Amino acid sequence: MRAPDFWSKGRGGVSSALLLPASWLYASARRLCGAMAGQPYSSPVPVICIGNVTAGGAGKTPVAQDLGRRLIARDVAVHFLSRGYGGTMTGPVRVDTNTHGSLDVGDEPLLLAAIAPTWVAKDRAQGARCAIDAGAGIIIMDDGFQNPSVTKDLSLLVIDGGFGIGNGRQMPAGPLREPLATALERAYAVVIIGDDVTNVATDLANINQSNRPILRANISPVQSGDGSAVVAFAGIGRPQKFFDTLDGAGFKISEAASYPDHHPYTSDDMAFLRDLAERHEACLITTEKDFARLAATDRAEVETLTITLQWEDEAALEGVLNSLLATTS
Repeated sequence: MRAPDFWSKGRGGVSSALLLPASWLYASARRLCGAMAGQPYSSPVPVICIGNVTAGGAGKTPVAQDLGRRLIARDVAVHFLSRGYGGTMTGPVRVDTNTHGSLDVGDEPLLLAAIAPTWVAKDRAQGARCAIDAGAGIIIMDDGFQNPSVTKDLSLLVIDGGFGIGNGRQMPAGPLREPLATALERAYAVVIIGDDVTNVATDLANINQSNRPILRANISPVQSGDGSAVVAFAGIGRPQKFFDTLDGAGFKISEAASYPDHHPYTSDDMAFLRDLAERHEACLITTEKDFARLAATDRAEVETLTITLQWEDEAALEGVLNSLLATTS
């Protein structure tokens, strides 16, 4: 799915207004599902949930990866838990990067499995039980913020500073999965990724009566461009973020191709991209998530941009982890 333009801040307009009745139905259905949900599973080990309030990419997976690495450095037995969006397997199943592909388990779980044991489960509670049986000392949920089936000890709400909360309306009139105010009630802290060009910090201040901490981080490329031409392609929540990152890292983008989030690349797609690269005498480059969705036979000719998360105040983040581990030990 590609986010419509009217989801952006200040661009509601007629299209968004016409969808407001559908948004009210969506909100009512979400509340009904929440009311009908059974007793959540209470895990004997800490559960961290990395979620967002908008549809599309906000930076959840890089945050989950970063926290996983930090906790592993503390000798904590980290296990990741994901729904496996885009994959066919409902689980619970432990991801095996040697046998599973993105069509099986989705793209994010393949990236997480390179760091620590990762479970895909449509039923998050069953997935958490499997992780615990396999020795998990802490569970990190990549997404699942709106899923009530597992009790969370720490929930971080990730917001893309370049997109914010869009036009502030709920789906499908806007990008919100739920009102920001209700999401903040369940969040321990908010993580703003990138420059806050939409001034979402002000939106948070206007409704954040309990003064949730705001952590800030930036996604930084590990490598930089050498002046050679590249044809960039991405099928993520907001492809332009990737293209901007490449540009900022000094890559010379001859052409950029956008695809819907979690797009499964076909042989026709790759033929089109190869043709672009040949015409521009350029290399193909994409994100790590997109690379996970390429056929093995196509990967040798595509470069990936490796990214890392840089926190503005690492001490504040480490303090959050210290508090979690102290209260659950």
